[in-house]
Amino acid sequence: MNTKLFLILLALFVLAIPIFAQVTSTDAARESHLQWVVITAGFAMAIASAGCGIAQAKAVAAAAEGMGRNPGASAAIRFALILGLVFIESLALYTFGIIFVKVK
Repeated sequence: MNTKLFLILLALFVLAIPIFAQVTSTDAARESHLQWVVITAGFAMAIASAGCGIAQAKAVAAAAEGMGRNPGASAAIRFALILGLVFIESLALYTFGIIFVKVK
């Protein structure tokens, strides 16, 4: 089974090589490249935002449960929650910054 899959993938890679040999003008290539950068930047920001949203929701839920179970430790839990939310949000900000630099 693995040999068959390997041979199929090898054949696909060999047949795909002429596609990359196509010569295009530099202006059209740059415009096409910029178009793909913009499209993938949107997907990257969407994925980063979704990941941050899920992580923040889980962090807040865990902190609320921890404060409910042990009210005496609320100050420490709150500090850890805020620090964690800052690190989680930094992922989205770093992604936004990289996208801004790349698309510009």
